[in-house]
Amino acid sequence: MKFEVWAPRAERVELFVQDTADTQDTADAADPAGASGASAPLGAGGAAGGQGRTHVLAADPERPGWWAGEAAGRDGTRYGFALDGGPVLPDPRSARQPDGPDGLSAVVEHERFAWQAPWAGRSLRDAVLYELHVGTYTPEGTLDAAAGRLDHLADLGVTHVELMPLCPFPGRHGWGYEGVSLWAVHEPYGGPEALKRFVDAAHALGLGVVLDVVHNHLGPSGNHLPAFGPYFTDTHHTPWGSAVNLDAPGSDEVRAYLIGGALAWLRDYGLDGLRLDAVHALCDTRALHFLEELATAVDALAGELGRPLGLIAESDLNDPRLVTPRASGGFGLHAQWNDDFHHALHTALTGESQGYYADFARDPFAALEKTLTRGYFHDGTYSSFRGRAHGRPLDRARTPAYRLLGYAQTHDQVGNRALGDRLSASLSPGLLACAAALTLTGPFTPMLFMGEEWAASTPWQFFTDHTDAGLAEAVRQGRRREFAAHGWAEEEIPDPQDPATRERSCLDWAEREKGHHARVLAWYRELIALRRARADLTDPDLAAVRVAYDARARWFAVRRGDLRVVVNLSGRAAEVPLGARRARVLAAWEPVEAPGGDGLLRLPAESCAVLAAE
Repeated sequence: MKFEVWAPRAERVELFVQDTADTQDTADAADPAGASGASAPLGAGGAAGGQGRTHVLAADPERPGWWAGEAAGRDGTRYGFALDGGPVLPDPRSARQPDGPDGLSAVVEHERFAWQAPWAGRSLRDAVLYELHVGTYTPEGTLDAAAGRLDHLADLGVTHVELMPLCPFPGRHGWGYEGVSLWAVHEPYGGPEALKRFVDAAHALGLGVVLDVVHNHLGPSGNHLPAFGPYFTDTHHTPWGSAVNLDAPGSDEVRAYLIGGALAWLRDYGLDGLRLDAVHALCDTRALHFLEELATAVDALAGELGRPLGLIAESDLNDPRLVTPRASGGFGLHAQWNDDFHHALHTALTGESQGYYADFARDPFAALEKTLTRGYFHDGTYSSFRGRAHGRPLDRARTPAYRLLGYAQTHDQVGNRALGDRLSASLSPGLLACAAALTLTGPFTPMLFMGEEWAASTPWQFFTDHTDAGLAEAVRQGRRREFAAHGWAEEEIPDPQDPATRERSCLDWAEREKGHHARVLAWYRELIALRRARADLTDPDLAAVRVAYDARARWFAVRRGDLRVVVNLSGRAAEVPLGARRARVLAAWEPVEAPGGDGLLRLPAESCAVLAAE
């Protein structure tokens, strides 16, 4: 089979193929003279970890910087590359790292997998997403164990599972945002075959699968890309150090590396979309922006496969160009996370005002109104957190509301808190129900964070499993210093390296059937079913959304066509002028009567209702 690698700085590249009982007998026959040069045994060393044979690769005359050759190999064959006599390193395009990021790569023959579920795809239009971390969704922390819980999501009514990053990282447990080997699946989760089984099981239940991918940085440990070529550049700097090289010399191949990996996830694993982490940290000054190039390639693949594929950006820019079609001068991504909606809702619910919440907390009900009717809160307005104007207005005439994702909780907004506490740690079930009502009946594409749907009592804390003792201690101390600056005692901050931190963060599936947890879960099911049944709730026209509120009385009402969604965040009952003389109650957290002749809806404290005007 053919092996190839991009190593533009190398003068000699050797392929190391580890000996196995099944392949060694045919190695010489599969390596014809002249195809890969001389071959000879190579002892253990570097990533090899065993005996094998080397094959000198030839420079590709058609592709500068590329080296290629033939050698015996099949599914499971372990291999790596040695540059200029150095240690054997894993393949940058490795699809499998059986022994972790520092070990040999393994061949994956994707066509061997027997897909069972016919699947025509599922668009992000009218979707309800569910963000899931494989390592804490179940105590086992594997893709197969998570697949065993997919029936819960199908019953809940969500349409897409959004998996947090799966790329390999040192150790067993972590969030996944320090991954390396960007084409591979973390082996402790089950590796490539387990991801395919997960996707197949999801599709059999009618669920699409979106994967979170990280293109803006790689982890500090196990990253061997710099040895191969200019994958990073000092032209730009990010919070994680040197930027991924998207516009400096050599960037053509780096962009191709990232785009090729993205297409491989969608093509080889049957995924339905990708969530792009922190695209504001992708530093690119080229006329054709990387995101536009990626979106063009994904749309082309969708046409080739005959099923919809989506790209969802996480962005701090409030820049509508991300989701504006390319024909209109945008990048053509399909959706983006909308933190402004989260921040407005969070401040209205909790009263928190630190950091980036400050501008929203000045008048949270007004901030919530603006985001629900105009998409962004910061659309050219002054941001005190940034010390400058931020964002630009969203053109509601050409940007459908479903291109923005709305959510009350995410891994970021929970896990980056000092104690990883969810809203359920401080809010009553009634206020949680109000948050769900505004999220699931709002104009944006809703997204839930795992366990939110039953008001999970388990926190979701920051945890790591670094195998480098120095790095582990640096992360531990850095986390403590960060929150000590905000008034937390160091001993109160969970140790990321302590296995108990990850264990505390695993969902407790038994509690979803108990007490208020079961009641909240039933409410989520009811709201998602209502969203699916009532076309007004998926109307993409932001300009059609109407809002009324009384900040002093703490009630907030949203009009979606003939529907009225009303929440009372106060500890007292509220009288809400509904604006409709006749209406019937479609769903309510607490029992309520339809408005009388005075048009007033009498809503109990910390409760909500959805009504249809007649």
